[in-house]
Amino acid sequence: MEGGKEQGMLVVTRLMAQQNPLEQLQAKFKEVENGFKAWLDKQSMPVEAAVVTATGAVQGAAIGALMGNLTKDVSSSFPTPPQASLNHQAMASPKQAQALSGAPWVQARNFAVMTGVNAGLACVMKRLRGKEDVQSSMVAAFGSGAMFSLVSGMGGPNQAANAVTSGLFFALIQGVLFQFGQKLSQPPVEDMYYSRTRSMLNSLGLQNYEKNFKKGLLTDNTLPLLTDSALRDVKIPPGPRLLILDHVQSFSSTF
Repeated sequence: MEGGKEQGMLVVTRLMAQQNPLEQLQAKFKEVENGFKAWLDKQSMPVEAAVVTATGAVQGAAIGALMGNLTKDVSSSFPTPPQASLNHQAMASPKQAQALSGAPWVQARNFAVMTGVNAGLACVMKRLRGKEDVQSSMVAAFGSGAMFSLVSGMGGPNQAANAVTSGLFFALIQGVLFQFGQKLSQPPVEDMYYSRTRSMLNSLGLQNYEKNFKKGLLTDNTLPLLTDSALRDVKIPPGPRLLILDHVQSFSSTF
């Protein structure tokens, strides 16, 4: 009887896995990503910084090339002044515009430097400080902003001053975004009552049914009391119901 039950559970699990190819692909990608991060964490700081900088630069180059293709006609809208009237002030505005609307390879270079420096500095700061906080994020943003200004040439004749200004601007924006992201990442108060439920559903590959539990107010405290009819009332199909009830029964001592 027990063997038949286990076989039935195995069949249900296989059927559900076959019905979720996208989730399987996401799980595989996550596994590769976690493996890469685990390998990277074992490397020395120079090696990790070099790898992170290179991968960040590649990503930035791809984004820059895409932007360059989308905006390659923008630079043509800036008229070229007569040679007799050329001066640094007159050329500053077109250069600044071209820094964000140049040829694809120019944009690829600019964004590769910006994202690569940002990723590398963030990696070094995290290793040195032992944490990833707003200060480390702002230092990385300052470096990337300064380098972007120097490489793109948008600073005009006074490149050093403009590099510092750009770095400070990038750092300020990054600091605001970091703090805003921290607030958004904090779970709502109601999620505190579904932490064990979420963990159980994730382990079973049934995370899509968390909203059903919340709709029926089936909090963590109700897990030991779950019945087939309760799960049916919140519109959970038979297969997932069997898996959930089996899990609850197997781990009832931990609830």
